[in-house]
Amino acid sequence: MPGRNNNKLRIIPLGGLGEIGKNMTVYEFGKDIIVVDCGMGFPDTDMYGIDAVIPDITYLEDNASRIRGIFITHGHEDHIGAVPYVLKKINPPIYTTKLTAELIKLKLEEHHLTKQAKLQVVEPGQSIRAGCFTVEFIHINHSISDAVSFAIRTPIGTLVHTGDFKIDVTPVAGGMADLARLGQLGNEGVLALLPDSTNVEKAGHSESERSVGAKFDELFKDCDRRIIVTTFASNIDRIQQIINAAAKYRRKVGITGRSMENIMRVSTELGYMKVPDGVLVDMDKIKAVPKNKTVIITTGSQGEEMSALHRMAFSEHKQVDIDARDLIIMSSSAIPGNELTISRVIDELFAKGAEVIYGKSNHLHVSGHACQEELKMMIALTKPKFVIPLHGETRMLYKHAALARDMGVEAKNILVSGIGHVIELSQKSIKETGEVTAGQVMVDGSGVGDVGSVVLRDRRHLADEGMIVVIMTMSAESGALISEPEIVTRGFVYIKEAVDMMSELRRVVNESIRSCEAHRITDWAGIKSRVRGNLSGYLYKSTRRSPMILPVIIEV
Repeated sequence: MPGRNNNKLRIIPLGGLGEIGKNMTVYEFGKDIIVVDCGMGFPDTDMYGIDAVIPDITYLEDNASRIRGIFITHGHEDHIGAVPYVLKKINPPIYTTKLTAELIKLKLEEHHLTKQAKLQVVEPGQSIRAGCFTVEFIHINHSISDAVSFAIRTPIGTLVHTGDFKIDVTPVAGGMADLARLGQLGNEGVLALLPDSTNVEKAGHSESERSVGAKFDELFKDCDRRIIVTTFASNIDRIQQIINAAAKYRRKVGITGRSMENIMRVSTELGYMKVPDGVLVDMDKIKAVPKNKTVIITTGSQGEEMSALHRMAFSEHKQVDIDARDLIIMSSSAIPGNELTISRVIDELFAKGAEVIYGKSNHLHVSGHACQEELKMMIALTKPKFVIPLHGETRMLYKHAALARDMGVEAKNILVSGIGHVIELSQKSIKETGEVTAGQVMVDGSGVGDVGSVVLRDRRHLADEGMIVVIMTMSAESGALISEPEIVTRGFVYIKEAVDMMSELRRVVNESIRSCEAHRITDWAGIKSRVRGNLSGYLYKSTRRSPMILPVIIEV
């Protein structure tokens, strides 16, 4: 572990750099550590069977006694998704806003961790003392309510960690971001800014969430069909606008999808969403309402296989059958990597005769992330000496660095870092001083971390090339074959269509065993190795394919 300097602040990103998601940043000074965000990432397309990816927290486990708290900026999965898994290893206090705390509680209930969690609600404007750190919560706009930035006071100066943000001058609820406080901090002196880089490639300003509400009103106004809308379940303001449009045109609203139902329940209980009396209808009773008087809000904006919209598209939903008179509105953007699954769902909906409105040109989604002019404004307000871009793929981080230079920040004071890199910050300089253990831990069902690179490699191999199992019944005494080898294939060739090939494979197995006898190879491992090698060579030469080969010896 790199040596600690008691006069310098160490910043260690454990996720969120060079990638979208899995956000987690460690701040360390002397004997104290705080952590900002605790997110999960979505698996890559070649991570077969993996449900989620979370940060490797080995460094936090090794320094658990020094952690004074985890501070969460907002309730999106890429900022709270890893909380249950992390709390099974370490259990510091968690500080966050009201809505985010309730969303975390839902996750903890699923993992039976509610009682042990030290979850504390903090209001924007309040500050929390955590060791030598003081963390101030600052209201910010994003695509989920109760999002905050942090002003982190340290012994050497103040840092501003923006979290995901945008500047929305006409937000649906919650009020405009507290730019006045950010400007005040800038006048007092900000040592370093650690900003969101997600939309740094986009010029101009992000659009206001209210613009989507106007589009809903336009679509609902003269529609004489059933309307089905899918959006991100966490976007409470978006759901509120759908409900408002439905109520305005005297439609009943049904909610389907577990995450959507949970968000609705939590947000209405806390007062973040207001639903007019008599508008909501239970999905079990929705069929009693004329279709042209209903709106169904559903999960499935990313084409997820188990989502409600996916089940509707493939005729597996219990309460909704898609027909040619349905209008389906996709009010979301595709998370990178989900484009194919979304396209399949849209294709299936079109095949059923429904009209589907989707794509950026229809103005049915706005980003929750700051574009270039808002990022410039954040730098102008906070006037940081140092800038460390966060939350983005590598190209985004470098573009954000260039933007900071354009805003007058000296090049030597801007650092593009990576996961696990130790950033050492003083009042005069910034540099990388080493690395800690970091990376990704894969979640597969109830297993966390038990699927590693070797298992993934095997899964990819099976998916790409298939598998051949060779079953050999052999004498324990003589090592001779007692019966003809049995060949079983999966994902390689269909046996009934490859009789000749199966005969050739048996021939190769028999020759391999005779070769073992000639060279006095009698141990089972040696025989398996010879069979595997010879079959692999034959198959590549004859088919240019390399299936996984599993020799099995039954000893008799």
